[in-house]
Amino acid sequence: MGKSKSDGKKKNKKSSQLVIRIEAGERDAFVKLCDRMDTSAAREIRRFMREWVARHSPEGDAEAVAEAGPVPQAAPPVDAAEPVAEAPP
Repeated sequence: MGKSKSDGKKKNKKSSQLVIRIEAGERDAFVKLCDRMDTSAAREIRRFMREWVARHSPEGDAEAVAEAGPVPQAAPPVDAAEPVAEAPP
């Protein structure tokens, strides 16, 4: 038999969105740096949010920290001395 549509889907499917307004240049610089660091902008924003919640939650507020989930390791920094090749047009 064939696989059902749910096979292979991530267990922790994202169920909500956060819409923010930022300057285009700021967004472009962030996305470009994330690409250089082999990560995604969404992943880094989620990581920031988890760290921020964990750091600013009262010590007894285990629920907020548990809801935030584990904080994944940050991508290693890009060496500024290494030139990064631009994608071909």
